[in-house]
Amino acid sequence: MVTTVTDGGAGMAPDVLARVTDPFFTTKPQGMGTGLGLSMVKGFATQSGGALVISSEPGEGTTVTLLLPRGSDVPVTAAAPEPPPQAAVEAVLVVDDNEAVRRLASQLLESLGYRVIAATTAVDALRFLDEGAHVDLLFTDVVMPGPLDGPTLTHEARRRRPGLRVLYTSGHPSQLMNAAGELPPGAHMLAKPFTRDVLARAVRLALTDPAD
Repeated sequence: MVTTVTDGGAGMAPDVLARVTDPFFTTKPQGMGTGLGLSMVKGFATQSGGALVISSEPGEGTTVTLLLPRGSDVPVTAAAPEPPPQAAVEAVLVVDDNEAVRRLASQLLESLGYRVIAATTAVDALRFLDEGAHVDLLFTDVVMPGPLDGPTLTHEARRRRPGLRVLYTSGHPSQLMNAAGELPPGAHMLAKPFTRDVLARAVRLALTDPAD
């Protein structure tokens, strides 16, 4: 499968194009972008056996092509059918201000069998909880714009839903650690960028860890 998107914007200089999919690389001012969106899309494509191809010329715009392998038409008869996903009845509230990261995380979680509620800010996430949304796991970025960051969101969410399981994610996991390099008791952390398999393990651990 091939999906191509082209724009007629300013385009990118060769030095920028060479690094555009590097984790944390961004041309935006500090606090305006994480540089993880294209990195995670590339990781997802590569993990799926595909590729992400980007071409750009200054003043000529940019073309992004996502290549994914076609599904096999050959029926599998030797292997036993896979059991239903373990997480089919569990709901994850995804909170991340980066649209690309939020969308990709939501798609990966849905592919794993989870039901997903996506929120752009902590305020939106709390509104979903106040409106009675069923949530088994809060999957939140640590640093977000606005009055509430990830740890503060966790405090407010658990005040509304005692015992709510929480999985933090960050491009800089040390942001949540104390001086000894330890996470708060019961906290779970997933470093960005992450793959589908790593996400799957982290979510299951956060949902089932008896120490949480």
